[in-house]
Amino acid sequence: MKKILVVEDEDTIREFVVINLQRAGYEVTDVPNGEEALKVFEERSGDFDVALLDIMMPGINGFEVCKEIRKKSSSIGIILLSAKSQEMDKVSGLMMGADDYVTKPFSPSELVARVDAIHRRVTMSKDREEDSEVLSSGPFVLNLKSRSLKKSGRDIDLTQVEFQIMEFFLRNPEVALERQEILNKVWGENYFGDIKIVDVNIRRLRMKIEDQPSDPKHLVTVWGLGYKWLP
Repeated sequence: MKKILVVEDEDTIREFVVINLQRAGYEVTDVPNGEEALKVFEERSGDFDVALLDIMMPGINGFEVCKEIRKKSSSIGIILLSAKSQEMDKVSGLMMGADDYVTKPFSPSELVARVDAIHRRVTMSKDREEDSEVLSSGPFVLNLKSRSLKKSGRDIDLTQVEFQIMEFFLRNPEVALERQEILNKVWGENYFGDIKIVDVNIRRLRMKIEDQPSDPKHLVTVWGLGYKWLP
């Protein structure tokens, strides 16, 4: 069963989301605030494939819930819901570990499509647990079975999105990859959102793998096109 945690303080919106996700085949656990979300997540030992979090909630907001859940699980898919369309809200959420964001108001078809895309990524990761392949590049070793990355023997924690981006680059070293190409590979060809999500995740990934993120030596920008991986 596809398991999702829905956190939304507005009853009408939460009910609308729950009904549409249940119709799409999800087992939905819904709570009205961040405090209950973290409690349920702890009680269930993180047994969710996806978490759908409203940003603007009283008490513990969606950003904080996202941050805490991401600390406990690198594999869960996290989508933020926001009534705001400001760029900084989106960037802040992604930098805290979210995989995607949906701006209110949204249609049922868009919401389900975005959740399905994240769920496919999580499922694909689980299905590949028997893959023993290892990709190496310079000081980096990406293990596809353990879904882990090491740099000079040091573990680097990656989200599912970051792992897929790293895998794509390591399979295409020194190849200039367009932003749209990265978006299609990692988020899917039917992704509804903004292509800028690629740039934010590249920035987040650089903060984890580069010695000087502002002057990257491995994950470099190809101006006017996209990015390239250098060993």
